[in-house]
Amino acid sequence: MTKFLLQGEAHHLSELRIVLLGYRAAGKSSSGNTILGREEFDTVGRTAQCVKRHGQVAGRQVTVVEAPGWWRNQQLEATLELTKNEIEVSVSLCPPGPHALLLVIDVDTSFTETEKRSVQEHIELLSERVWSHTIVLFTNGDFLGDTPIEQYIESEGESLQWLVEKCGNRYHVLNNQKREDHMQVTQLMEKIEEMVAGNNGHHYEIGE
Repeated sequence: MTKFLLQGEAHHLSELRIVLLGYRAAGKSSSGNTILGREEFDTVGRTAQCVKRHGQVAGRQVTVVEAPGWWRNQQLEATLELTKNEIEVSVSLCPPGPHALLLVIDVDTSFTETEKRSVQEHIELLSERVWSHTIVLFTNGDFLGDTPIEQYIESEGESLQWLVEKCGNRYHVLNNQKREDHMQVTQLMEKIEEMVAGNNGHHYEIGE
C-alpha cells in the first residue's frame, strides 16, 4: 500500500493511481494526456480495451488507466459485454486499487436524466462503494468562458446536481486546450489527495 505521508496539514502521496471513466467522446483520452503532460492516449480512435500509462506529475509517480466508454444516452443493458467487462477490469489494472476514479463529463452538452441513469448504472458495475472514491472531472473547460463551474452546475438542474452530490461534492475542471497550464493538474492532484485523506488514507479496494 502506498505510504501515506503527513507534511504539516497537507497529505502528500508519492504515488497516485487514477482510473478515467465516462461515456464516449467525453474527453477521457485528452484528460489522460493533460494529466501526464504528454501524448500517451489516442484521442482519435475509440478505446475498446483499457489503456494504462505512467508518468511523473508534480513530484508524484502517477498511473492512469482509461476505461472504454459507453454511448452517452445508453442504458447498461444495451452496452456491449466487452465494454462492461473492461470497466470492471479497469480498477484491477492499478493494484492494489485506484486512489481516485475520475468520472469525465463534458460541459458543452446538457446533462439529462437519461445520462444520469446511464452514468449511475455503468459506474455501479464497480459497486456502490465506488462513489466515495470518485471525483467528477469536467472537460471542455474553455466552453465555460467566465462562468464559474458552481454556477454551471446550478444552472444544469437536478440530474447534474445529483451526480456531483453523489460524488461528495468533489469536482474539478480541465481545459484540455490549455495543457501548458500545469496548475490545473496540480490542483487536481491536491483534490485527489484530499479525498484520500477523507477516506482515511485508503484507496478503492477491489472486491471488498
